[in-house]
Amino acid sequence: MVDSTTVFDLLRHGEPEGGPMYRGSKDDPLSDTGWAQMRGAITGADRWDAVLTSPMLRCAHFARELANRLQTPLHTDERLREISFGEWEGRTADEVMASDGEKLSQFWANPVTNTPPGGERVTDFNERVVECWHHWQQALAGQNILIVCHGGVIRMIVADAMNIPLEHAFSGLTTPYACRSRIQVNTSVHGRFQSLVAHGVFTALNP
Repeated sequence: MVDSTTVFDLLRHGEPEGGPMYRGSKDDPLSDTGWAQMRGAITGADRWDAVLTSPMLRCAHFARELANRLQTPLHTDERLREISFGEWEGRTADEVMASDGEKLSQFWANPVTNTPPGGERVTDFNERVVECWHHWQQALAGQNILIVCHGGVIRMIVADAMNIPLEHAFSGLTTPYACRSRIQVNTSVHGRFQSLVAHGVFTALNP
């Protein structure tokens, strides 16, 4: 096994058109505010060897713009899609609470056993995200990587890195629009060690 240090910056998309809601698999593009939020999250000192992105419009459009500007390879991975919220998609939190409040409260208390009506099981969502996460750790080992994705995806990755039980993965981490996180992955003969270096801060990637 070759020793390596891989640094991942995770960037959540900005505000989509239509504003805050349970969006999930609903594929809205960024609003003007969302574009400004994402551009504001990048500094002139940021450098990455590759950019990974969800295929959803609110991530992919900005990722393509950034990769072109930085002349950085861009990889799109279907496994980075947001979780589907089923019947709740396209509705605000207040609207869901008014009509389906008990189920919504149960979901946040334990999403593993309380799937939204018609939605994706959290265990299935976690499996595909973690599979993707581990794949790119190996494929891009030793590099500095930006992942443009979703709040739910970031929660799954952080939960894997910090060994957070899946039952608590959604309630234990706030991921506002254009939020940045950083995870460092060290691989050696002693194994693989993942560390959450920062969350919710807008800092340049130090060489």
